[in-house]
Amino acid sequence: MPFVLPHARRRWLRLTLFSIGVGIAGGGIAVLLLSLINGMTHLAFNGTLSTAPVEGVIHASWLRIAVVPLLGALAVGIMARWGSAAIRGHGIPEVMERILVSQSRIPARLTILKPLSAAIAIGTGGPFGAEGPIIATGASAGSLIGQFMKVTADERKTLLAAGAAAGMAATFDTPVASVLLAIELLLFEYRARSIIPVALAASAATAVRLSLLGTGPIFPMPHVSDPAGLALVSYGVVGGVVGLVAVGITRALHDLEALYARLPFHWMWWPLIGAMVVGGLGIIEPRILGVGYTNIANILAGHLAVSVIVVIVGLKLIAWLVYLASGTSGGTLAPLFTFGSGIGALVGTAFAALLPAAQVEPTVAAMVGMAAMFAGATRALLTSVVFAFEATRQPLGLLPLLAGCTTAVLISRLLNRETIMTDKLVQRGMIVPEDYAVDELSMIPIGRAMSREVDAFGADTTIAAALEFLAAAPDMRHQAFPVVADEQAVVGVVTRHDLESASPTATVRSIVQREPIVSTPNQTLRDAADQMVRADVGRLPVVADLVSMRLIGIVTRSDLLLAHTARLRAAEQRRRALQLRNLLKAGRRILSQ
Repeated sequence: MPFVLPHARRRWLRLTLFSIGVGIAGGGIAVLLLSLINGMTHLAFNGTLSTAPVEGVIHASWLRIAVVPLLGALAVGIMARWGSAAIRGHGIPEVMERILVSQSRIPARLTILKPLSAAIAIGTGGPFGAEGPIIATGASAGSLIGQFMKVTADERKTLLAAGAAAGMAATFDTPVASVLLAIELLLFEYRARSIIPVALAASAATAVRLSLLGTGPIFPMPHVSDPAGLALVSYGVVGGVVGLVAVGITRALHDLEALYARLPFHWMWWPLIGAMVVGGLGIIEPRILGVGYTNIANILAGHLAVSVIVVIVGLKLIAWLVYLASGTSGGTLAPLFTFGSGIGALVGTAFAALLPAAQVEPTVAAMVGMAAMFAGATRALLTSVVFAFEATRQPLGLLPLLAGCTTAVLISRLLNRETIMTDKLVQRGMIVPEDYAVDELSMIPIGRAMSREVDAFGADTTIAAALEFLAAAPDMRHQAFPVVADEQAVVGVVTRHDLESASPTATVRSIVQREPIVSTPNQTLRDAADQMVRADVGRLPVVADLVSMRLIGIVTRSDLLLAHTARLRAAEQRRRALQLRNLLKAGRRILSQ
């Protein structure tokens, strides 16, 4: 007998194959966009045609550094005004918005306009990261394939996340961190049906990167030694300091965006203000221009003096905030990594000078700061830890990373309600999930929640007898009743309205209008809820098995609501305990006075 996959598994296999294709496409898009940014940079500042990586300082006259960002800002403003306003922003929040409110549908034109606008903005000196636009472009490609292949909204979300993960994986050679990013910021779930396609897409994109750009860590750094206990505490402090800065950056960006919104002229001109700041500061320190991966690598390797780090981090932070808040097209990850690594290196250097017994390594502190800044700004804890590990290939750095990133997320949660990724979305009235708890209904079998006493009618019962039964029980509020034949086999369901509209001499079986929709005791209440929604019914007969169809109970909407009783009771107990604790504290304060 040939092996045949069930329909649901065939769809999953097809989705997985599509995701691998999305991963290959996302990897190619990432490499192409990086080359496009390099080419734009060479053309804008050197007047040459080349796609070679731009290493170190951009060498150009002060006039070119001042003027080129203005031209790029004007071009992006025109593209946003007459092409698509959706190209504005740093990429990931816009993808999150499409998932939350647009069933993961991204217009096809964004697949072209977003990378092109980002290449112009970054290539003309914008102090942004390329990864945000690359992630957004990969997500657009996944969404576009999902729309073309006519998949469900849930499957399209998986393809979108696969494209986003592919973009990040191909940019940084960090496939595992890319999968975690998709989980923590895009999928809003953790289940094999979505994780496996996304993981394969990230793997495929990484393979494309390795074949085109070669192997090796994107941010090489000196060997990390095992941290001592006091050093580990110190790295946690580094994470806390960086977390405070991440909170400040998030708030500053929010306030600057609010200031731009008050300007009396159209938003297409706002990027010119940011570009003027970038040009002016770029004349002082050209290393703040562009993506700045070289700056991050030099900080992690310990190649920059403290004074240079202060200048680069300070000026780039100002330029990035003012330009990004203007609504141009650029990413946040690389700048956050620059700020975090720089601040981490500074704090680590201070620890090494003031507390040498702690044996804090400034380069390790820089690595912790890099990851902690991303963790504090986005609260993507696992993504941050694994990213730094994959980007540096330093396994002994995992423990310091865990301490620093966790502390940064703790500080962020205590001081900020939203993250740099969700602030705009919440302002627009969206609810962005943060905590992924197990569905209560999926943990309860129907057999435990169903009612075993069922009011049912025999198939051969006359309508007159059925109505007489209902009249004798005026308190009965049921509106639908199972119909059973021999050996209690369910043959359908009739409603009170069906009975009242039928001929008194007819049998109940004769007015059954469709095949019975039933459940079994080993299914979950989530299965029951989904069946009720699909069939537009309020109750389901429960049968012993789908062969005999023997009626053993019934599950209703009320049973679904009652399933939440234990959770709500526990929440109420916690609330009362907190109230009591606050009352006791207030009482102690009064007595102490």
